[in-house]
This record gives sequence, C-alpha cells and structure tokens, in this order.
Amino acid sequence: MADDWNPVRVSNPDGRSQFVILCDHASNYIPDGFGSLGLDPDDLQKHIAWDPGALGVSQVMSRELDAPLVESCVSRLIIDCNRPLNAPDLVPSLSEVTTIPGNVDLDEAAKSQRVALSHKPYHAAIEKLADERASKSMPDPIYVAVHSYTPVYRGVKRPWHIGIIHDADDRVAAPLIAGLQALSEFNVGINQPYSPADRVYYTLERHASAFGLPAVMIEIRNDLITTPSEEQAWGVMLSRLLRENVEPIAFESNGFAKKGTA
Repeated sequence: MADDWNPVRVSNPDGRSQFVILCDHASNYIPDGFGSLGLDPDDLQKHIAWDPGALGVSQVMSRELDAPLVESCVSRLIIDCNRPLNAPDLVPSLSEVTTIPGNVDLDEAAKSQRVALSHKPYHAAIEKLADERASKSMPDPIYVAVHSYTPVYRGVKRPWHIGIIHDADDRVAAPLIAGLQALSEFNVGINQPYSPADRVYYTLERHASAFGLPAVMIEIRNDLITTPSEEQAWGVMLSRLLRENVEPIAFESNGFAKKGTA
C-alpha cells in the first residue's frame, strides 16, 4: 500500500443490495512511523495482525450481492476497530501468545492518536454510508461482518469450518445457519469459536443492534480461504445463502428501527 494510504476504503457505495458488508480486520498494513511494532515480518502475516482471506471473501460477496463494502485498511495491531474504546485489547500488547513490543506501556495520548488514525475514520465511514443510503430512501441495511479465525488457538484445534455469530437478534443468523446446515458439508459453529460475550461484536453492536437493525458476523476458518479460488467459492456460496434465505425475510419485515430512533 502506498504512503498516501487511507485508513478506510468504501467500495460499491451505491450498490443496490440491502446487505452492507463490513471487514473490520481486512489489512495487515502498518502505517509509516510505527516501524514493525518490534515484530518479525512473519508475525505480520499471522492472524494476530489481520484476518487472512476475509477481505477476498468480502470482495466476492460485494460483487455477487451488489452490496457496499467497508474495510479497515490498517492492521488490528495498531488498533482494533472491532473493540470499544475502553476495551483492554483495543491496542493489544499481547495477541494470543505473541508480545507486541511497540504496543507495550502506551500512554493515553498515543492511544488517542491511534483512535484518530484508524478507529474513528472506520466507524465514521460506516455511519456516513448509512446516512447517504437513508437519504436516498433505500431500505434499512442488513449488516454482514466477515472475519476469519485461526484453525489452532493456543494449541487447541478448532473443528468448525465456519462460525455464525449473533446476539439475541437472530433474524439473519437463524436462516443462514439453517442454510449452511442443509448443505451437510460443514461443521457450523453457532456462536463459536467466538460469541458476543467475547467482546468481538462491537462493530455490529454499534451500527446494527443499537438501532434495531438486522446483522450477522461470519467467521471462516482461515486455512479454508488461502487462495483466490477458495475465497471465490466461499464468497459465492455465502452470497447465495444470504440472497435465498435472508433477503426475502428482511424485505418482508418493515419493523426495523430507523437510525436515530433507537
């Protein structure tokens, strides 16, 4: 990425789909001025720095659904856009078992600089997109956050191929889970390997749950999306399931709270 990078990218903002795709951990990019945070180059390719494969799947889904895509363009090691500002791992000094030397003992001024650098622009872009679509009288968004996860965490293998994460509102999750289970080829985790209780649902809490809007978080095991062809296959399959199982239900339901009325 060039030195004139942007902290957030919005693709296909005028997409006609009701779905809006979010990719919180799309990039492992470390902006100039932060060095390597004291890490080896290999560490920046690992899950601790980003969600490998998630952006590729998100881009396929954006094309397949004609949906807007909002992606963070900075590594989660600089600041995690999917965490509230008071979260202890907002700027992680330890990620899984790896110490992040450049994040140890940061003062509040340094943390605030990172909030302004990435966290604030990312969420502002999501809000701006929502406002623009509302001004055009487009239907309320259905937010879909796409993530990936490591197949082995702290030495423990994770058996699921895909996890569907949701809170008490399962308007999107329930039909998506049913569609995945009907394929009979995937071990589907329901609020596995994470759940909102693990503090991983912040983006959707802020932009969907707070306004009564439907949303779901998708977690794909990252060893299944290591090539463009694998990303394409997962993106096409998930888009089809969302279109066939979720979109008709969402369009028939007009009771979603409008932004600002929650």
